[in-house]
This record gives sequence, structure tokens and C-alpha cells, in this order.
Amino acid sequence: MKLALAQINPTVGDFTGNARLILERAARAAEQSADLVIFPELAVCGYPPADLLEKSSFLARARHTLDEIASATLSGPAILCGTALAADAPSGKRVRNVAALLSGGKVSFVQQKMLLPFYDVFDEQRYFEPAVQQTLTILNGQPLAITICEDAWNDKGFWPRRHYDVDPVDELMRQWATLPDPVTVHPRLIVNLSASPYWQGKRDVRRNMLAAIARRHSAHVVLVNQVGGNDSLVFDGSSLALGPAGDVIAQAASFAEDLIFIDLSSESNPSINIPEAQSAAAIKASAPHLDSHLQAAQSGTSAQQTDSDDISATWSALVLGTRDYVRKCGFSKALIALSGGIDSALVAAIAVEALGAENVLGIGMPSEFSSTGSVDDARALAANLGIRFELVAIHDVFEQYTRALEPLFAGTPFGLAEENLQSRIRGVLLMALSNKFGALVLTTGNKSEMSTGYCTLYGDMVGALAVIGDVFKTRVYALSRYANRERVVIPENTITKPPSAELRPDQRDTDSLPPYEILDPILEGYVERYLSAEEILAERTAAGDTIDIGLIRRVLSLVERSEYKRQQAAPILKVTQKSFGNGRRFPIAVKVEI
Repeated sequence: MKLALAQINPTVGDFTGNARLILERAARAAEQSADLVIFPELAVCGYPPADLLEKSSFLARARHTLDEIASATLSGPAILCGTALAADAPSGKRVRNVAALLSGGKVSFVQQKMLLPFYDVFDEQRYFEPAVQQTLTILNGQPLAITICEDAWNDKGFWPRRHYDVDPVDELMRQWATLPDPVTVHPRLIVNLSASPYWQGKRDVRRNMLAAIARRHSAHVVLVNQVGGNDSLVFDGSSLALGPAGDVIAQAASFAEDLIFIDLSSESNPSINIPEAQSAAAIKASAPHLDSHLQAAQSGTSAQQTDSDDISATWSALVLGTRDYVRKCGFSKALIALSGGIDSALVAAIAVEALGAENVLGIGMPSEFSSTGSVDDARALAANLGIRFELVAIHDVFEQYTRALEPLFAGTPFGLAEENLQSRIRGVLLMALSNKFGALVLTTGNKSEMSTGYCTLYGDMVGALAVIGDVFKTRVYALSRYANRERVVIPENTITKPPSAELRPDQRDTDSLPPYEILDPILEGYVERYLSAEEILAERTAAGDTIDIGLIRRVLSLVERSEYKRQQAAPILKVTQKSFGNGRRFPIAVKVEI
């Protein structure tokens, strides 16, 4: 059997567009004489559809589209694709998450998802009815063990602590053992349709997990993963096929659509056709630290701590997430406030790669506290990127605001209110430009700032998408160096000068926060791994930091006091295991003892 792995970028709710993607790939697979073309989880309707699943019209359209796609299999290869279907049972949830096998012009088999994740960003138990059992099916004499995403993430030989008591893969392999001899001559084949979001280190963990399954069951394992950005989530693709020894025998691209082929005619040495994909040797050479991520996954430590996923993957995720968010929301242009600082410079560089220089507008809004050097740095960045750059000075506007407030502010010193007022003036101007020119505002705050509340509601937090809201400041510097990998994009002075909000004379970030090399590991431990102050102290001391518990508690207090800001923030592109947003849920009105 020749398989085609069709890694596509669906849009939630775009049944017409998603069906076109599926049929186009099926036609290309037919040209290569593929017997079966496999698509990601919920490819027909897009993932995650969220409360769209509550609409009967949405489910009816999903069924109609699936039947239309099935009609194409009268003359082409069989298609295995994910979709949402109405549940038939009189009780329970109204929807099923299924993998539908389409052949002979009809839906010939449906496998329902059994394990429904309900952690981090996943909320599938809210919508879907879980399968009570899994069933093997046979296509052209080849048995297929079909699973859907989480169904393959519960291998007892890989995870030290599992989320579920049952393992759908085990259930399918037990059925395999009962097959008649003429069928068992075919290679064992486990197929997984996925919509597995990216985070730093995820690709290595996923590959190691699938390799463990392949070895334990002496089976070929094929995973087809969605690619693209949908709201805060970025899907990396990275679809792959592994042999019974756990070796990668076919690998699709990361962060791009792809179509690859594998021929299982020879069980011992399947022939492979991999257009636009890496060889197995190249994959292994580019991922030399697989063991460290496996240990991270099994011990619960973070991907940032092991940091074996290279900066280029995070860069690609941010570019893809930005591009798809803007375009899938129906826009083509972006606005960015360029302060001359490193955060806005990095966001601008990402936006240009995502959207093209002609679609990015940089706006400088200097105040009396903005240095000439910062304006020069912003102008140099714009020139390096080839984007339009305009200055809108806010000095006079700020003076008008302060005069209006003078009767109420009388007798009080210049302070936080006046600092934030400058930021809010800039936010108003950005939104006016957004309305006038139909461009989305990209916010420029990083994860360190979002964690500690070093950001202004209705000011620098204004915008449609927080591009680097899941990137700690120390990683901002690493990504900025990566942006300059081929030529100078971000001016060197922007990277090397002390960071400052420039909202008062001679202001520096370190006036309010510890140095970022001290701050970020504290935040990572507390925000991403929920460590206590004492645990963070022990960890940082062991790492050689000279730090006291009082400083740690002050930082953690900033995190707790800023929850109300984060819950009013723009959607944040997720690139770590624990980002702000749906995957990290805390009350606002709460008293936490630190």
C-alpha cells in the first residue's frame, strides 16, 4: 500500500476552502498512484472549532462536505480525514470527533476519538462524546489501526504518569492479534490523525513518543499533523512515518504545508518518495538532543529549561502564527508602534517575514522623554526592513491631556498616571490608524512584561494579536540575533542598549524589575511550572544564582497582581508549554499567599 501524508493548513469553519485543500491533495496523490491519502484531525471543519460545534447548522455542513469529498473517491485514492459529526446516542454529548475513511464514493468506516484532552489549551470534553471502543478496519487487504491525536498519547511504556486508564492503541493491537493469517502478512500499521499544537520541544517529544509505540508494537506508525495558525495556537505540521524499530523513515516539513509518500509494499524496507522533505539522516542531525526532551517530558520540567528546540523553530512558529492570524481574520496589513526598543523591532521583523514589507507600517510616537537615539533606531529598523515609517509626536497631545487633568491632579507629583497616559495616547492613535487604513495592530509586549504587569491596559496592550506575549525577554534577545542571521535587520544599538519604556527621565526597566537574566528563570518556574517561592530559590541556588527569597516573593506578587491585565490582553501566540490565555486559568479576585 502506498500512503500519502497530506499536511494541510485548514481554516476553522471554511468548509469550501478546506474541501478544496483536501481534494487538491487527493488529486496530487492520485498522480503518484497512492492508495490512501491521510489528512489531519478535524481537517474538514478546522481545529479547534470550539462552540461552533454547538450549532446544528455547523454539523450539518460538516456532514454535507464530508459526503461531497467522499464522492471524489469513486475514481481516486481512498481518503482518511478528520471531521466533526453529530452523535447518534440519545444521551451524552451532541458531537463526535471522528476519522472518516472514504472509499468507493462513500463513507466506508468511521473511527471515533476515545481520549478527549481536558488540560492546557484543550477543552474537548466540553463538546465531544468519547468512543467506547476502537475497531480495526481493512482497506485493500491492509488492516488499519486508526487513532486520533490524543488516542496515541497514552503509551504506558513512555509516560511515567498517564492521563487515562485505557490505551486505544493497545486495544487495536489486541484486535490485530486475532486477525486471520492471510491478513496478518501485511505490516502492522498505526495511523494517527492529529491537530497537535506547537510548543518549544514538542516535535522531539512527539517523535520519541511515537518511536516508543512503534517499537513496542513492532509497527509502522504514521502521524499526519495539521499545520498553520488558528487564533493563539500554532500547529507545526512535522508529520512523519516511523518504522517498527522506531526510526524515522519519512518526514514532512515543519511550519509549512507538505505532501509526502511512503510505500509499505515491502515491510522490511519500504520505498519512500519525500518531495520537499528532509531525509531521516538530516532529521537526526538537526535534532541532536532528543533524550533531553524525553527526560523533560517525563520529569515535568519545561522545554525552556532544556532549551533543545532551536530558536529557528520558535521564529518559524511566530511568523506562521502572525501570517495566519492576520489573513484568516480577513486582513492583509499590520501596524506596529516602533519605539526604537528591541521588542517592537522583533515584532516588526516577524511581521515583515509573515506579511511582506509592503503590508507593514511602523509608527513612531515620541514624547518629551523619548531619546533621539530611540527615534533614530526605529527609523534605521524601518529602513533595514523596507517598511514605511511615520512619526506622530505626542508631546502636544500629552500636554493637552495634562492641562485637562490639572485641576484634579493638583498637588500630586508626576508618577505612574502620567507615564501610563503617554502609553494610552499612543494606543488611541494606533487604533485610529487601524480604523482608517484597515490594518491590524500588533502588540509588542513580551512574556516577562505580561507576567509582571509591566504593561499598560489600553496603552501598549492595545492591539489584535500579541506576537511575542509568550516569549520571555531573554529569548527576545536570542530571537533578535536570529533575525540578524543573514544581514543586519535589527540595529545593533537596539539590541545592546539598556531596555527602557522611556516614560520618564532616564528610566530603565531595572528601576522596577530585576535584571532579566535573574527575572526570567523566576517567572518561568512560577508561570509555566507552578513552583513555589521556596522551590524556585532551591532551583536557582543550585544553578549558581545569588538570590534571596524576598526578591522571589516580590516577583511572584507582581505576577498575581497583574492577572486582571492579562485577561484583557490580545490573543497571545503560544510557543511554550504554558502560555497566558486559555491554557492558564486563574481567578482575578483572589488573595494568594506566596
